[in-house]
Amino acid sequence: MNVLATALHASIPSPPVSFFDLGPFRIHIYALCILLGIVLAVWMTSSRLTARGGRSGAVLDIVLWAVPLGIVGARIYHVLTHVNDYFYPGADLLRTLYIWEGGNAIFGSLIGGALGVYIGCRQTGVRFWSFADAVAPAMLVAQATGRLGNWFNHELFGVPTTLPWGLEIESTNAAFPAGLPSGTLFTPTFLYEIIWNLIGVILILALERRFNLRWGRAFAVYIIWYGIGRSWFESIRIDPSEMFLGVRSNIWASWLAIVVGIVILIIQSKRHTGLELSVYQAGREEPRPALNSSGSTSSTVGTGGDASNSSDSKTKATATTGRTVFRKPNKPVS
Repeated sequence: MNVLATALHASIPSPPVSFFDLGPFRIHIYALCILLGIVLAVWMTSSRLTARGGRSGAVLDIVLWAVPLGIVGARIYHVLTHVNDYFYPGADLLRTLYIWEGGNAIFGSLIGGALGVYIGCRQTGVRFWSFADAVAPAMLVAQATGRLGNWFNHELFGVPTTLPWGLEIESTNAAFPAGLPSGTLFTPTFLYEIIWNLIGVILILALERRFNLRWGRAFAVYIIWYGIGRSWFESIRIDPSEMFLGVRSNIWASWLAIVVGIVILIIQSKRHTGLELSVYQAGREEPRPALNSSGSTSSTVGTGGDASNSSDSKTKATATTGRTVFRKPNKPVS
């Protein structure tokens, strides 16, 4: 009993509330965490894409497609991988739409969000892979913030543990395993994933300083990193999930993400060996003021390709911080 009391004293308590009422409206903290993650991701992506030559409002134009389709994809994926929670005799099928109760699968959001990004990029002229690279670390920030929502919802915790940072879960929780005594502590998978994701942000930003992580390579690192971590987190979670060949469906999805990331990294490294001169598709670049060789401003238009493969022999690309400046070579003195 003394050991249990000591463990509880050092443990992580679950939040006492998961929502609050604002007049006639009930505000779920899980939803606020998701919204905060979206806001942080949009801000970070916009800063990164603008620094690389993109129009300041381009990200918002793309997000208007990516966020709704990402939420729809996240919910569909969750419901399909937890069919027993929503489809049974007498079930209220409207609960499949109750996203504020939790259950928004990140892998589903990646699929739906990617479709939204593709549509948004087609409309704005931004390259799909340029946007994907800009959003890569921002996605990890959003996912880390969203995991706080799982903490407030008292959900998606891991196996029982005696570690001092074990998570307290009330025995009345529907997900509390039968047969375990009240006061049992559980692995705080939400915290582990938050830490893993934030380390991933630092890793991507550090690798970008050392290597040419453009043309989808930063995004590849992101899904490889996330897939590795998620495959472990899933292996210690105890919430019910669809199984395939004795393995949780999300572990299969994590392994697939790792494979896809490796394939993207290999293919894009072979296809694009030079610098990314513009974040816009060929022919849809937006003029931006830049300094020419005389020091005055001129209009900058990217070629849309690799620096090493530029077809314009009369211009040379000089990479600068956040923007590419094009200068005409000096004419020889005759």
